[in-house]
This record gives sequence, C-alpha cells and structure tokens, in this order.
Amino acid sequence: MTTTKTDPVTDHQPDTASEPTLVARAAACGPVLARNAGPADIGGTWVQESFDHVRDAGLLSIAVPPELGGAGATIREIAMVQRELARHCGSTALATAMHQHVTAFTAWRYRRGLPGAEATLRRVATEGIVLVSTGGADWTGPRGTATRVDGGYRVSGRKVFASQSPCGSVMSTMFTYEDAERGTRVLNMAVPFADPGVSVLDTWDTLGMRGTASNDVAIDDVFVPDERVLADRPHGVVDPPLQVIGTIGFGVISGVYLGITEAARDHAIAAVGDRVHDRTVQRQVGLMTHRTRVAAWALDGALAIAGDDPTPSMGTLAAVMAAKREIALAGVEVCDVAMELAGGAAYFKGSPIERAYRDIRAAKFHPFTPEQTLLHAGELALGLPGERF
Repeated sequence: MTTTKTDPVTDHQPDTASEPTLVARAAACGPVLARNAGPADIGGTWVQESFDHVRDAGLLSIAVPPELGGAGATIREIAMVQRELARHCGSTALATAMHQHVTAFTAWRYRRGLPGAEATLRRVATEGIVLVSTGGADWTGPRGTATRVDGGYRVSGRKVFASQSPCGSVMSTMFTYEDAERGTRVLNMAVPFADPGVSVLDTWDTLGMRGTASNDVAIDDVFVPDERVLADRPHGVVDPPLQVIGTIGFGVISGVYLGITEAARDHAIAAVGDRVHDRTVQRQVGLMTHRTRVAAWALDGALAIAGDDPTPSMGTLAAVMAAKREIALAGVEVCDVAMELAGGAAYFKGSPIERAYRDIRAAKFHPFTPEQTLLHAGELALGLPGERF
C-alpha cells in the first residue's frame, strides 16, 4: 500500500497508512530516540527532542480518523507503533502512549457522535495539541473534587503521573463530585494546561521511566464549563465507559512494555559473543525467547478480542488486563535474565539493559496491578460483577 507522509500540523491531509508503514515510520525514529534515551535517563530530564521527532514524523495523529486529517489507526496499529518506539526508548514510548490512547478513545467517542470529540481530533491533526491522561492514577477514585457553579464546575486537586506534562495542551482527567440526589459521582473532564489555575510541579525523580516527565499537576479552583464534561459516572465502579477506556488504554500501553522486553532480550543476545555453545547461555536465551514470545501472543490475543472498535465489556477488559499482567511479569523476568547473560557491563549506567531493567518495573503500577488482575478474573469466573476495583 502506497501512502504519502505528511506533517499533520502543517499539511492537513489524510494519511491512511497500513500497520507495516506505521511501524516502519516508528522504526525510522529509532536512532534519534536511542541516542537521547541514555542522557535523559541519567539526568532524569524530559525527552523533548525525541518527543518532537516522533511528532514531526506524524505519529501523534495516527489515531485521528482520515476524514479529520489522521491515519485512522486501529488500537492494534497504535500498540505496534508504541511497541517499536519502546525498543529504542521506553520513556518516549510510554509518554506518547498516554496521548495516543486518549486520542484513540476520543476517536471512539467521535464515531458515536459524542460532543467535543470532532473538534479535539481536528486540533490533534491540524495544531498538534498533546492530550495528557491522568486516568491511570485516578481510575475509579479520582484525586480532586468538583463543585457545581453556574454553567459548569470549579475543580481542584493534585494529579499524579501526568506523563509528558511539559508539553501538554489538555488534560483528560477526572474529579469526584458529590451529587445531592445520586451520591458520589466521577466527572471526566478536559482541563487546559494554559489555565492560570494549572501548575506543573517538578516532582518526577524515579527509579525508571525517568524521561517521561510524569510530574504532579496542581489544579487550583479551575472553572470547567459543562461542554467540557465528557462523562458523569458512578464512583468506585469500573462502569461501561471505563471498560472501554481501559481496553484501549492498556492495549496501547502494554505494547510499550513488550517493546522494552524485546529490546532487553536483543541486547543480551548481542552480548553473547563466542559463548554460543555454553549450555547455560543457551538456556537463558531460550527462556527469554519463550517468555517474550508468549507475552507477544497474549497481546495479540487481547487485541484481537478488543477489535477495532470495542464495545463496553468487562470480559474484553479482563482479556487486556491478562495480557498486560503477562507482559509485566515476563518483562521483569526477561530483563533480569538479560542482565545476567550480558554480565557486568549491563550493570553500569548507560547500558540499555540496565535502563530496561529499571523501566520495566513501572509495568506493575498501572491498574489493574498483577494481583488485582487475578482478583478481577476470579470474580468474573465466579459470576460476580468484578466492577469495584
């Protein structure tokens, strides 16, 4: 399939690229990402140049439908792009994945004619705005509160894990609202970073994923008009909209951690040298290959279940979470073995294996955690709702 690459920020043209074309475009970004990954990790600095390179390659608008200026990429295609980016820099891949999954969910809303979706998608394609998610940390119990006022709400709170915060345009976030008749609710809202009540705090200093700039964001008495309220949901419940958000979001994010795992495996195999006949080396390579292959199959299966346009389904969400758990556990084991196989050189700062060893640990913090995934699966298998997580 022949496509014409365009910059969606300056040349508002549809780009209906296929998965191989999109992944190849991501791979072409690899040298720049790999060059910047080490310094950003060591300094704990935002991967600005790599982010700009990915955006300039047109990859941040791929989830936008073609008629609005994007590539109309499916969840699988987006996940595969992020998987490829992660092979070169986990931080760049994870940060951009947060924009990607919010854009993909906005496209899901657009296909259903929901308010505000078309305008946001057009801005992603034509202006290059960056969408920042706080949903992973908020999930069913958001940090922050909303108070009803004329024409909308006043919101305040402190959001954590706001990846790519230095360049964010709009937060896709949530607040708790106490409704006099319905009780505690969750309001999904769009909050612009340009509002004077929004402050990005320099808090990101972590073990891994050090280049994502996933800083805290303070929101102080910001007015959100009614038209920017995207959902009004029950508190503490994985309700149908959140099932779709989780299916899309963690399908994409899982691709990142799979890419990190594959990169660690490949770097370790490259370090084997003349030890190919060592039986212990052969077993270690076999273990990494096995775990990575099964993790990839898990993601393939989950994405196949989700399909291109998922409907709310607790079973589909459980499938995605199962794949995410498999990738997280496999990733930790593969990165551990990769460090053993590569030897002392992999223990030094600047080694891509050492960086992957730390970056992969973040996979366990996203909801559902590995243990919550088992509890959720168990509830569903026993005929229980599995909705309070």
